[in-house]
Amino acid sequence: MATFFLIIIYLAFISLGLPDSLLGTAWPVMQKDFDAPLETAGLLYMTIAAGTIVSSLASGAVLKRFGTGKVTLISCIMTAVALLGFALSPSLIWLVICAIPLGLGGGSVDAGLNLYVAEHYKAHHMSWLHCFWGVGATLGPIVMSQFMTGQNVWRDGYLTVAAIQFGLVILLFLTLPLWKKAAANQHKGEQAEQEPLPTEATETGIHSVKPLRMKGVKLALASFLFYCGVEATMGLWGSSFLVHVKELPASTAAQWVSLFYAGITIGRFISGFITFKVNNRILIRTGQITALVGAVFMLLPLPPVFSLAGFMLVGFGLAPIYPCMLHETPVRFGKKHAQTIMGYQMAVAYTGSTIMPPFLGFLAASSTIGVFPVVLVLSAGAMLLFSEKLNAFLKSKAIRNQVTVKH
Repeated sequence: MATFFLIIIYLAFISLGLPDSLLGTAWPVMQKDFDAPLETAGLLYMTIAAGTIVSSLASGAVLKRFGTGKVTLISCIMTAVALLGFALSPSLIWLVICAIPLGLGGGSVDAGLNLYVAEHYKAHHMSWLHCFWGVGATLGPIVMSQFMTGQNVWRDGYLTVAAIQFGLVILLFLTLPLWKKAAANQHKGEQAEQEPLPTEATETGIHSVKPLRMKGVKLALASFLFYCGVEATMGLWGSSFLVHVKELPASTAAQWVSLFYAGITIGRFISGFITFKVNNRILIRTGQITALVGAVFMLLPLPPVFSLAGFMLVGFGLAPIYPCMLHETPVRFGKKHAQTIMGYQMAVAYTGSTIMPPFLGFLAASSTIGVFPVVLVLSAGAMLLFSEKLNAFLKSKAIRNQVTVKH
C-alpha cells in the first residue's frame, strides 16, 4: 500500500504544478484580449504568490487542525475552481479575484506534502516528488499551446487544465481514508532518511543561538530567494520574451516554455538517482553553473535555437537545486533548528516568486522585454555567489571545529 499511496502523493504534486506555468504561457494572447499592459501579468503573479505565502505561513496550524489529506483535497478544490474562474473571467478584475484562491490553494499543500514525504519516506523521494511538480508544470504549457491559435481560445486551455484538476479532486476524495491508515503504517515502518550531522551543527553553542542569528542562515535564504526568482521569472516572462524579442509565434513560444519545465522534470528524476552517489553540495553547485550558462545563451545575440538551448539548460540546471537545498538544511544548521529554518527558506522562496517577476515586468514596461535575459543572468549569478559563500563558510567552520576537537 505504501507504493500506491506514494503514487497518490505524486499525483497531488502534479496538481500543484499544473497551474504554475499557465499564466506566463497564455499571457501574450490574454494581454491582447483584455487590452492590458504587459506588466499586468506581474501583478497577477504577485497576487497568486502572496496567497501562497499566506497559506504557507499558516500551514503549520492548518495541517495540525485538519491533517494533510484534507488540506490537500481542499487546496486542490480551490485551485480547480480558480482555474475555472480564469477560463470564464469577463474582465481583469475577475482574474485578480480568481488569483487569490489559486495562490491560497498552493501554500499549505506544498508545505504539507513536503513534510509528509520527509517524515514517512526515504530522502531520495524528495527529488522525485518535485519531479512530479515538474510533470504538472510541463503539462500546463503543452495543453495551453494546443489552444493558442484563434481568438479567446486560451480559455479552452484553462478549462482543460481545470477539468484535469477536478479529476484529481475526485481521486483525492476517494483516497482520503488512506491518509491516516498510511501514516500509521509508515510510523511502524521505515523512517525518513537523515544524513549524519557535522560536529559543528551539534554544539550547544549553536543550539543557544536563534535560527535567524545563526551564521550562514541569511546566505542560505538569499540562495532560495534568487533560485525562485529565476524559476518564476522564466515561467512568467519566457513566452513574452520569445514572442516580442525572438519573434516566434505564441504557440511555438508556449512549447519552448514547456521544454524549460521538462528540463526541471527530467533533471529531478535523474538527480533522485544521483543523490545515492553524489552529495547535495556538488549537485547544487553543478545545477547553478548550468543555469547560469543557459541564461548567458539567451543574453548573447545568437540565433533563436540558442535561446531554446538556454531554456532547456536553465531548466535542467535548476532541477536539483531546490530539493537538494531543502535536504541539506539539517546538515548545514543542525536538527534542532532545521524545521524552523526550513519554514524560513520556503517563505523566502515564495517571496522571490512574488517580487522578482513583477520587478522584471516594471523594467520591461519602462524599457523592453529584452531585459529578461539580463535579469536572469544577474539572478543566477547572485544565487551561485551566495551559495558558494555559504559553502566556504561551512567548510572553514568544519576545519576550525576539527582543530578544536584534536586539541
